[in-house]
Amino acid sequence: MLDTTIAVILGGGRGTRLEPLTGKRSKPAVPIGGKYRLVDIPISNCLHSDIKRIYVLTQYNSASLNRHIKNTYQFDLFSSGFVDVLAAEQTPYSQHWFQGTADAVRQTFHHLEDQTCDYVMILSGDQLYQMDFTKLMKSHQENNSEVTVATIPVVAEEATDFGIMKNDANGVIRSFIEKPDKEVLGEWKSEVSEELKSSGREYLASMGIYVFNRDVLYQLFEDHPEAKDFGKEIIPKAIDSSLKVSSYNYTGYWTDIGTIKSFYEANLSLTDELPQFDLYAKDKMIFTRARLLPGSKISGTRLDRAMVAEGSIIEANHIYRSIIGIRSRIGSETTIQESIVMGNDFYSSIDELNPQNNVPPVGIGHRCHIQKAIIDKNSRIGNDVRIVGGDHLKDEVGDQYSIVNGIVIVVKGGVIKNGTVIGAG
Repeated sequence: MLDTTIAVILGGGRGTRLEPLTGKRSKPAVPIGGKYRLVDIPISNCLHSDIKRIYVLTQYNSASLNRHIKNTYQFDLFSSGFVDVLAAEQTPYSQHWFQGTADAVRQTFHHLEDQTCDYVMILSGDQLYQMDFTKLMKSHQENNSEVTVATIPVVAEEATDFGIMKNDANGVIRSFIEKPDKEVLGEWKSEVSEELKSSGREYLASMGIYVFNRDVLYQLFEDHPEAKDFGKEIIPKAIDSSLKVSSYNYTGYWTDIGTIKSFYEANLSLTDELPQFDLYAKDKMIFTRARLLPGSKISGTRLDRAMVAEGSIIEANHIYRSIIGIRSRIGSETTIQESIVMGNDFYSSIDELNPQNNVPPVGIGHRCHIQKAIIDKNSRIGNDVRIVGGDHLKDEVGDQYSIVNGIVIVVKGGVIKNGTVIGAG
């Protein structure tokens, strides 16, 4: 069954909810966990589930994503496996950009016609989870389903943020509502286990993960040419038709990281003593580009709940509950707290380490204090810089840094000169 399944990963549009991190890259290419990219999560889940034919759909700033995929996912000459990026393109069938998730798959469906497949799995490119798709596909087949929606049980307080499915005792979805109001929530409880019911998790939220029989997906596109989105249009229309639409209930860790706040929190949660997303599980490792960097060099630094990627050179005083990305350079007497430092794509030369014209080298300088911040790649933070994020800050957008939900984000390649103070009273 898995060898007749093709996975399609939705890379999203402009990724405005993740700006400024998506200002110079597509959403799936955003770094996470110090050394990975968002797209590595769904691809790794596929590969662990023996699904090796994967398309990634994107249309904005796709150059770095193309480069990452080309340098990372290479199969041997005798394998039919591939990970290919399909960007929006003009064809005889369409002259437009992708208008939504369903429209993106519809416009690229002709690529699937060149592949032998019975099932199409639709995945999101901006979620953090570790799912065995083998179980999902087995459920789809054993239930003789034509469409399967992966759902996760949530409590009432969370249900208003999701599309909520209501299924019967056989796991067949009977109705759907998008982000229901609190006043009508009581009508949307599903049949769940006693354990879930006792914890109040009686609402089944769509995870944005779907399995379609290939011919069924094609027919849905033919019957509803105006439908642009899976969650809001295609899935409800499938439920309202005579198709068998089933729910696959997933109870493991899953989070949508499509906003700056959720991205920040998901990253910092990786520093927990027992993180819910386990990067260290041998059978669930996340695949990414092998860079062959030297081990990190750390001098006189107290590390507390910190993750430090390879190739870093660190002289800081203290790093607490932070992610330090590849090739990071952090100067002496510097403190970093609850922050994400994405690292660098290159090392500064000896000449650059003695900067002229008040332009700092890549990395973070001496005697700095960085707190509740995201320092994007290749940023240049000078000496004696103080960046303190928090709820006291209002949102703002700038050339070198922005503030979103109290989090200070230094843009990719941003320059913060010596002595600059951001957010501190």
